[in-house]
Amino acid sequence: MFFYFIKRLFLVIPIAISVTVVCFSLVYLAPGDPLSAILPSDASQELIDRLKQEYGLDKPIPVQYAIWLGKAVQGDLGTSIATGRPVTSELGRAISNTLILALFGSLIGFSLGVIFGTVAGYRQGTWLDKCVTAVAVAGVSVPHYWLGMVLVILFSVTWNVLPAMGAGPGGDWVWDLEHLQHVVLPAITISVIPTAIVTRTVRALVADILGREFVTALRAKGLTDFGVFWHVVKNAAPTSLAVMGVQLGYLMGGSILVETVFSWPGSGFLLNTAIFQRDIPLLQGTILVLALFFVTLNLVVDLVQTGIDPRIRRA
Repeated sequence: MFFYFIKRLFLVIPIAISVTVVCFSLVYLAPGDPLSAILPSDASQELIDRLKQEYGLDKPIPVQYAIWLGKAVQGDLGTSIATGRPVTSELGRAISNTLILALFGSLIGFSLGVIFGTVAGYRQGTWLDKCVTAVAVAGVSVPHYWLGMVLVILFSVTWNVLPAMGAGPGGDWVWDLEHLQHVVLPAITISVIPTAIVTRTVRALVADILGREFVTALRAKGLTDFGVFWHVVKNAAPTSLAVMGVQLGYLMGGSILVETVFSWPGSGFLLNTAIFQRDIPLLQGTILVLALFFVTLNLVVDLVQTGIDPRIRRA
């Protein structure tokens, strides 16, 4: 297991370096000047040159990348052009808020997905299986932002039972009823697609495993239904975990529209703000942290899969 971990780690390093190159390069492909967000329209050339020198924008792009990467390795992601505060401080609160939202969204999505997928797999071909499959297809097809707006109209405007915006009173998350009420609607919204994907994946895995010869042999030997179910779970777990890991990464990095609709102060909302303000240091730092989180999550999922299913390590 240790050597497998070292092997996977060596594969992750070049991926992480490639991520830094892509994160640094993509923001320069967009049109516009990053200093336009803080400079007045009648700014003098002397002021423009001074700010470019201060933010290192007067140097060649490869030199800027080397300087940026060296500081990023030390935990310094630069200073936000729009606010003048360190990017790490801006990201700290945003990432924690997104983690909270992803936690609730994943709990809802993974729990419902496993339950619905298992039931549909055991009842394949029946009306229950068809209903679950139809709901899963609808869940994948529904746009996040549209569902979020519908939930706001219903639960906040029409019935006035849940708040529509923000993460709760105060700047920091607190585990109380008032803050939990604010997370209900956005968590339900981002959980719909993971629920549908996990449902379809688990349903296909369970249906396939139940049709294999070893399941027939287990039943022929007199194993109880629970014993057969446990063997089905063990065989479906590795692939299911891989799908869940990818979906958790999407919940962290792909919640920009949901956080914007609900004004949730997370990394997606911060990324949206940085895009519109052309705040390159903040944009680079946010993309880098989310991308590295996704890479790290995939590594953890690989290790967990290997621990559950030794056949992966032997392969």
